[in-house]
Amino acid sequence: MRINSKNKALFAEASLQLILLVVVFIFYSYERKYPGIQHYKYAFFLNYVIASFIINYWLLPKFLYKKKYIEFVIYLTLVIGLVIFVEEAILEQIYFPDTRGTGFPGVFFNLLSAMPTITILAGFKFAWDALHKQRELESLQSAVKESELLYLKSQINPHFLFNNLNNLYAYAVEQSPKTPEIILEISGILRYMLYECREEYVPLAKEVEHLQNFINISAMQIEDRGEVNFHNPDLHGDYRIAPLILSVFIENAFKHSASSQTDKILIDVSINLSSTGTLIFECSNTFMTDTNTRDLSKGIGLENVKKRLSLLYPDTHKLSISIEDNTYAVTLLLELK
Repeated sequence: MRINSKNKALFAEASLQLILLVVVFIFYSYERKYPGIQHYKYAFFLNYVIASFIINYWLLPKFLYKKKYIEFVIYLTLVIGLVIFVEEAILEQIYFPDTRGTGFPGVFFNLLSAMPTITILAGFKFAWDALHKQRELESLQSAVKESELLYLKSQINPHFLFNNLNNLYAYAVEQSPKTPEIILEISGILRYMLYECREEYVPLAKEVEHLQNFINISAMQIEDRGEVNFHNPDLHGDYRIAPLILSVFIENAFKHSASSQTDKILIDVSINLSSTGTLIFECSNTFMTDTNTRDLSKGIGLENVKKRLSLLYPDTHKLSISIEDNTYAVTLLLELK
């Protein structure tokens, strides 16, 4: 019979509780004057164990974890009072009817004796529960992060298709000889998106190859209206990068340049890799200021990639965007894995 994860957690907790009880009892019962364990120690320690179990499995989950602090303090005080009462009224009378102190000094002595042991036993349970909750929170955060990444990635395919199927339609209407080439390029890009981008990170060389194909098909929007440059030196090392994290910037560059200018379009894309594994991505494009400046920093694609960067590279990226002299420039520094 396969033990599920919940039963494993319960078994682990019970085992550690048992070990803790044995260790605490040894330290509690040890005395230099008496090498063996005195029989009365069992009774007193059992009193503390019962109190700690009441705290661990009733007071903590029912009051403290539900933020009922006043009730928790009241019942905790009652439990401690009951422990002292059992010692004073029952155990002391049985084992030390004539030797132990009575009244306030005796109560104070018993309190000092009981509190460290109960605190250790109850503190372990509190720490165990806190650790378990932390693991659950981390698991939930991981699931949310994974779901959000899948959602953001799923938006990229429709976004790409929406922008390029219109171009394909225009070429098909004109019966352009470039139509088969466009279909082949789109097929290759979609193949990469659907089959090679399932992992959270892909080889950098594969991503750069995809960008080259992406630029080739996007450059058909420009034709003889301008110039497109892609600087891509040989990238060394076995670095990996989140897929489709750079293509959005290139897509926006073509979109804003092609929609605002009839000629003199200039789009420059550059990818470099430092000796420390930092990717330096630069993308700039010209545009007409009186047409679409309001839309340059908006859109699904740009917001999408910003969210993905914050999720995948929370402290290892730096994105800067500038608009100056009819040029929209993006610089992204990315510490690769």
